[in-house]
Amino acid sequence: MKKYILFDNDGVLVHTEPLYFKANIIALKEHFNLSLEFDEYMKIMSEGTTVWQKAIDRGFLEKDIIYAREKRNEYYQEFLRSENILIHGVKDILKELSKNYKMGIVTTSRRVDFEIIHKNLGLVDFMDFVLCEEDYEFAKPHPQPYLKGLEIFGANKNEAIVVEDSKRGLTSAYKAGIECVIVKNEFTITQDFSQATYFIDSLKELQAILN
Repeated sequence: MKKYILFDNDGVLVHTEPLYFKANIIALKEHFNLSLEFDEYMKIMSEGTTVWQKAIDRGFLEKDIIYAREKRNEYYQEFLRSENILIHGVKDILKELSKNYKMGIVTTSRRVDFEIIHKNLGLVDFMDFVLCEEDYEFAKPHPQPYLKGLEIFGANKNEAIVVEDSKRGLTSAYKAGIECVIVKNEFTITQDFSQATYFIDSLKELQAILN
């Protein structure tokens, strides 16, 4: 029986992934005159590698890449502040789930971005903890983020379930030995989810799996 739910953030609770993609496109074009195709970006996201590899391969200096990354982060934060990122119905679903399950968020987002995202959404109110990029040594697809989530709960793998929308997050959960639910997201729909235990079209269907 499941007692604990570990949620990914971007693409599961909030609609932010297209904004991050757009910020990367702008930064690579502005600073290095390099393009970033969607399929290429999906591969990078699945493998947990970096969009800056193209600039590195073309011999751009580290200081220029660092500057471009900082600008990308600025663009992304501007988008987060100005765009509607809340996925419809998520708050009500979390409120209902919180009556019967302990819940946490495990995200690769930086803490500063996470706080901008959730400033006025009220979703974190239903969580026991949030793990961001700074809270673990190895990011997804490494299993450490989800293993740390289990550790905080004091839970074993069979008592928990992970909710993800990306191959990278699924791989992290799979390597941690935790069952994973993939929630449909048009942005990541082309990725390989063959290791997932369950598939749902929206978070509304999660309760049926848990019962």
